[in-house]
Amino acid sequence: MIRNQNNYFLNRIVHYYIKRIVRREFHELLFDNIPVDPNRSILLIANHFSFWDGLILYCINDTLLKKKLHVMILEETSRKEKFLKYVGAFSVKKDSKSIVQSLDYAAELLNDPANLVLMFPQGRLYANFVTNINFEKGVMRIIEKAEGNFQLLFASTFIQYFKHKKPTATVYLKNETGNYSGKDVTALQQAYQQHFEASKALQTEFDI
Repeated sequence: MIRNQNNYFLNRIVHYYIKRIVRREFHELLFDNIPVDPNRSILLIANHFSFWDGLILYCINDTLLKKKLHVMILEETSRKEKFLKYVGAFSVKKDSKSIVQSLDYAAELLNDPANLVLMFPQGRLYANFVTNINFEKGVMRIIEKAEGNFQLLFASTFIQYFKHKKPTATVYLKNETGNYSGKDVTALQQAYQQHFEASKALQTEFDI
């Protein structure tokens, strides 16, 4: 497991780099304004379809959620994109014994109300407009170990060009109030599926 590292100087460099490239590459970043509980951490569950997913949600956290972001990424990505560990990325290696260490570390982070843990439970990249969302079960270990001391948020992100040369990124956020502790991953997956489908329906109604 490769843990995130605290280095204020490098963190600031990567922070401004992410903000700059998102601002440069996108026409606009749209998202819902949802209430945030200052006394609880956030577990943010999102769809995974591109290189941009984590960077877009990083910017939303910086603007709206204002927590200390931590994101679980594949170990091969962590080794390739070494700068990510300076903005909260920690690794998980699928099909290995160390996966439990990574999941438990994520749950431990959620004990601090200042933290946000971002997860992509699909486990790998899928097309932006995929029909069915399937979760790997590791997210349930985090939910069980964190014992409900967090605010659960769903995020569905879509990228479209519309009439502009640069794409618009739209992120649909939902404060999910369901209690999934003790349940199978299917229950969480179905709840997210409903949010994803409702978000996709809204995305197709855009009139620009």
